Amino acid sequence: MASKTAPFRKPFIAGAAVLLGVFACFLFIPGLNTASRTTSLTIHKGTGFRTIVAELQRNGSIKTGWPALVTGSIIPALHNIKPGRYAIPPGMSNFGLLYYLHSHRQDEVRVTIPEGLDLRHVARILSRRLDMDSTGFMKAASDSRLLNKHGIKAKNAEGYLFPGTYDFAWAATPEEAAEFLIRQFRKFYSEEMKKRAASIGLNETELLTLASIVEAETPLDPEKPFVASVYLNRLKINMRLQADPTVQYALGGAARRLYYNDLAVDSPYNTYRNNGLPPGPICNPGAASILAALNPADTRFIYFVATGKGGHNFAETLKKHNENIINYRRARKDAPADQGKR
Repeated sequence: MASKTAPFRKPFIAGAAVLLGVFACFLFIPGLNTASRTTSLTIHKGTGFRTIVAELQRNGSIKTGWPALVTGSIIPALHNIKPGRYAIPPGMSNFGLLYYLHSHRQDEVRVTIPEGLDLRHVARILSRRLDMDSTGFMKAASDSRLLNKHGIKAKNAEGYLFPGTYDFAWAATPEEAAEFLIRQFRKFYSEEMKKRAASIGLNETELLTLASIVEAETPLDPEKPFVASVYLNRLKINMRLQADPTVQYALGGAARRLYYNDLAVDSPYNTYRNNGLPPGPICNPGAASILAALNPADTRFIYFVATGKGGHNFAETLKKHNENIINYRRARKDAPADQGKR
């Protein structure tokens, strides 16, 4: 006896085939559900798949969300989309779009780390330019496992975050960013430099500490070997370094004019109260300052003071230094009002 449902089976199969074909078209044919122009997408950490699809629809990357949701349901691996910034090419299929986001490398962000910034300021730049928490970066740069891995004998990576302009993945983790900057220093600091540092009686931490003080004292590369010579000459004669930038580092907070009572701050970084180098770098020095510390000028200078016109005057004796101070004050007094504001 023939089944009563037989007359309906063929139309049902035919209808299902049509629906399946339409669905397959939405999944795999380029341009049916996607934009004809390049669009962009920003995915933050912790964003779920449905939210990503909603954002794709909101920014015009797709016309409707259900084909993408169904595609993701059929192929769950496509849910794994890394945080980042993506430029999405036009005319993709739904499957092609999700696979692109799943497999494509994130767009990179060019970030400049200027010479002479301390750890806190590096963290702020990375936080501002990347999807990164500044506190998380500071924690990563103080992680003992990372420090031990790179032979850093200090409480954090201050001094080892090598300045420069780099391309970061927008959603790079704090750990990835900290390690990347440390690796840039390791690439720069050659075996020859290590031997040179040892020859002038400095270990790696001491060298970077001296270089960081030089960096903080002057932005002028030609002056840096002379500044380095001043501090090395002071160390040789057991004279306190009396470096204002170390006091500023001890005080913390935003840079400001120092007063005499600031010089009494109780800190191992206060080189007005303590002999020798401070316990670690006060900022992250660039190549010129490191090279200056390795190759100081051959001088007997133990004093220097600003000229008031840019740069510094150096002196071997206190008498000459006092004369330079008088000249500095005169230059500041005679400076135009607008120059004084700078």
